[in-house]
Amino acid sequence: MKQAAPTASPRVGRPGIAWAVPGVLFFVLFAVGPMALVVYLSFTNWDGLGSFPSVSGTGNWERLWNDPTMRQAVWLSIVLTAASWLIQTPIALLLGVWAAGRQKARAVLSAIFFLPLLASSVALALLWKSLLDPNFGLISEIGPWFGLEDGNLLGTGRGAMAAIAFVAAWQFIPFHTLLYQGGARQIPKSFYEAASIDGASTVRQFFSITLPQLRNTIVTSSVLMVVGALTFFDTVLILTEGGPGTDTTIVPYLMYETGFQAYDMGYASAIATVLVVVATAISLLMVRISGFSAMRSTREGM
Repeated sequence: MKQAAPTASPRVGRPGIAWAVPGVLFFVLFAVGPMALVVYLSFTNWDGLGSFPSVSGTGNWERLWNDPTMRQAVWLSIVLTAASWLIQTPIALLLGVWAAGRQKARAVLSAIFFLPLLASSVALALLWKSLLDPNFGLISEIGPWFGLEDGNLLGTGRGAMAAIAFVAAWQFIPFHTLLYQGGARQIPKSFYEAASIDGASTVRQFFSITLPQLRNTIVTSSVLMVVGALTFFDTVLILTEGGPGTDTTIVPYLMYETGFQAYDMGYASAIATVLVVVATAISLLMVRISGFSAMRSTREGM
C-alpha cells in the first residue's frame, strides 16, 4: 500500500511588508512629520498664536550662532550629561551585577530600590523641591552638616546643578540597573567556575569576565543615558526654573523658555533642531566608535 505523500509545510520566512505599514505610518505621523515642521519653523518668525508663520530666511540661525545664552546652555547641557554618565554608570553597573546574584533578600531590596522608576519625573521633582526648600525642607536641618548654613542649596549655580544631577541619578539609576542586571544574568556561569579553579579573586573575575561581557550593555545604557541627559527638562523646570539666573538653563529649558514664555516659536524651533541633530549625531558616534553596530552575541559558539 502506497503511503500518501507528505504535505508541504507552510513556508516560514520574514513577515510581508504589509506588517510594517502601521509602524511606518505611526513613525512618519508622529516623528518625521513633526520634525520636518520644526525645521520649517526654524526659518520663520511666528509667535505661536493667531498669525501665520512668516519666512525669515536664516535669521534665526544667525541669531543662534551669535547668542551667548545658547552657548552657555550648550555648555551646561554638556556638564549635566557628563555628570550624569559619571555618576549613574558605575553605580548602576555595580548594583546590576549585585542584583543578578542570589543573595538573601535580594528580590525585596531590588523591588524597594526600583520604586523611583515607577513615579513620574514631575512628582519626583516636586518631592525634591519640597525637601530642598531652605525654609521648611529637610535641607534646612541637615544643610549645616555639609557646610550650607542657610540650607539654600538651590541658591547657587553649582549647588543647583548638583541637585539636578542627583535627582536625575536617583530616578534613573534603577532603570540602568535593570539593563545591567539582565546583561549580567546572561553571562555563562562556566566562565566564573573556570576562573575560580584558576584561583582568580572576585575582583579579578569582575574586571576580566563581567566587564568585558557587559560591553554591549554598557554601550546601550550609555546611549540612552546621554540622549536622556541632553533632553532633560521637566526636573529643571520644576526644581530650579533655569535659575539661579541662567545657571541651570540647559538647552531644552532654553527652548521651552523661548517658545512658550517669549512666544518666539521660530527661534525655539531652531534650538530644537540643533538639539535633535546633536543628540542623534552623538548617539551614532558612540555606536560607531564602540563597534556596537557589529555586535555579536557573547554566547555565540557555546
